[in-house]
Amino acid sequence: MDFEAAYKSHWTPLFRYVDRMVGDADLAADVVQEAFVRLLDQSLPDEEVRRWLFTVATNLVRDDARMSSRRRRLLSQRYEQADLAHDPAELPDQSVVRAERVAAVRAALAEMPERDRQLLLMREEGFRYAEIAEVIEVAPGSVGTLLARALRRFTEALDPRIAEDEAGRGRRGGDDG
Repeated sequence: MDFEAAYKSHWTPLFRYVDRMVGDADLAADVVQEAFVRLLDQSLPDEEVRRWLFTVATNLVRDDARMSSRRRRLLSQRYEQADLAHDPAELPDQSVVRAERVAAVRAALAEMPERDRQLLLMREEGFRYAEIAEVIEVAPGSVGTLLARALRRFTEALDPRIAEDEAGRGRRGGDDG
C-alpha cells in the first residue's frame, strides 16, 4: 500500500463524509487524521484502503458521539450560524435562501437515525452497494431497500422545513397590509 497515494486520493472524500456526519469541521479533521494514523499500522491491498478508512472513520464517530447531547448542541449551533462559502456573484437574498436550505438539509439529516444518515452520505460519496453493505454490516441485497427507506425518511423530514422556509419568505415579502 502506498500511504502517500492513499492520503492524496482519500483525504478529501473521507473528510467530506465525516464532516457531513458530525457537522463539525474540527471534529471531522480529527477523525480523519486518526483514521490515517491507524492506516499506517495496516498492510492492506490498495483496493481495500478506501473501504477500510471509511469504516474506521465511521466507528470513530460512533465511539466519539453516539448521538450525545454535546453533538446535538454543536450541530444546532452550526446550523444556526450556517457559515457557508458562497458565490460572490450570488445576490444576498439568494445567499440567504441557499443558507436556509442547507440548514434545513443538515437539520433533517441530524434528526435521522444514524444508519439512515450513514447510508445516504456514503451513497453521496459514490460508494457501491457492496461497499456500503460491508461498512454498515448488512446483506448487499438489502442496501437498495434501506437506501430507499432512508431517502423517504429524509424527504419526509425535509419537506416540512422547506415548506416552512417558503412560507416564512412569503410573510417577509412585504405584505404589511
